[in-house]
Amino acid sequence: MEFTESQIQRYSRQIILSEVGGKGQKKLQDAKILVIGAGGLGSPAALYLAAAGIGTLGLTDGDVVDLSNLQRQILHTTDRIGVSKVESGGTLLTALNPEITLNLYPEHVSVTNILALIEAYDIVLDGSDNFSTRFLVNDACFFAKRTLISGSIFRFEGQLATIKPHEGFPCYRCLYPEPPPAGLVPNCQEAGVLGALAGTIGVLQANEAIKEVLGLGESLAKHLLLYDALDMTFRKVGRPKSPDCPLCGPHPTITKLVEQEVSCTI
Repeated sequence: MEFTESQIQRYSRQIILSEVGGKGQKKLQDAKILVIGAGGLGSPAALYLAAAGIGTLGLTDGDVVDLSNLQRQILHTTDRIGVSKVESGGTLLTALNPEITLNLYPEHVSVTNILALIEAYDIVLDGSDNFSTRFLVNDACFFAKRTLISGSIFRFEGQLATIKPHEGFPCYRCLYPEPPPAGLVPNCQEAGVLGALAGTIGVLQANEAIKEVLGLGESLAKHLLLYDALDMTFRKVGRPKSPDCPLCGPHPTITKLVEQEVSCTI
């Protein structure tokens, strides 16, 4: 592999792993990963992906940094309050690893832009905080045949899944066919969330993405990982493919992207 002396030193702890080596580091260098959301999950995920040497990293978010974000969104600092989250995040990611290609999109994903965004990437990490975006990202990745690493957090609990219906595995709708009714699930402002929990799930998302790039270990494509920060327990449950799935089932009722307006958040 052709690496500079600086790159060899930077990634030395990965390269000396027999499962990674120079060939694996080259795979990471060639990989293109999009992180949706520069918040609690996207922050640690993007940091570790950049540190690992993912060659092209995209970051999309339409919000600006708020003081209430700083308890868990570690891409941002107090002096960047009011600044676009992707601009703020880009500053830190570039400082961490100036060798990667960083694409910043100061916009929320929607029906009109998501396919164009994700088609430029191999893997998508969903760090969004609302059901409408979560279902939109799942559906778009299904139509674009892109691997999705989906994470979510609520109070003291987190969930993680790798979604690859284009390879015959279940999609997000196999588990949750439709978003819950508006108002059924309280948002983070109402229920709260432990800041360190976001770090745990976000780092696990980065870990799963790196495993997918390198082809290492066991994928979460057939399971849902549940984490309880109070009991400090991890539990893996089966996530079978649903024969009645409205998206990836044999008789789909969802054949195009549709914006689903749901006010509650995860």
